[in-house]
This record gives sequence, C-alpha cells and structure tokens, in this order.
Amino acid sequence: MKKITVLGSHLCPDTIYAVNKLVEAGFKVTYKDILSCHSDLREYLMMRDTSPMYEKFRGTETLGIPCFIREDGTKTLDLGEVLEG
Repeated sequence: MKKITVLGSHLCPDTIYAVNKLVEAGFKVTYKDILSCHSDLREYLMMRDTSPMYEKFRGTETLGIPCFIREDGTKTLDLGEVLEG
C-alpha cells in the first residue's frame, strides 16, 4: 500500500476531495490539518516560505493546499501526479 502525507485544511474543499480520492485509490493517508494543529501549521509555513514549489503563491492570498508528501519525501501540489504513481 502506498503511503502519502497530505497537508491541508478541513475547511478546504480541494483538500477533502483529494483525501477522498487518495483513499479510494488505496493510499494510506496521513492527514495534517494546518488549521487545527500548530506544529502542522509551522511545518506548512516553513515549506511555503522556502520551497520553490510555493514561489508563485508567496505574497498572495492563495494558500497552495493541499500539498502531498510522498514516502520518499518529494512534494507536489498536483493530485493527478500522485494518483498516476
């Protein structure tokens, strides 16, 4: 079973959709809700402030969630990429 970590929010419809699709596809999902856990929020903010993946989001009101972290540590914002394998 493939494992994936999802950083997102229970208030974000894209996050909820993604988690459901991943579960349907057989992924074991570890979910980190950035709006209900300070340590998860800190992890997300560090990534958003430093990762080139978030460059286009900095200085905007867009959060850039959900974010997917694969078992090997690589990160993406593209659900389709994760589902394709």
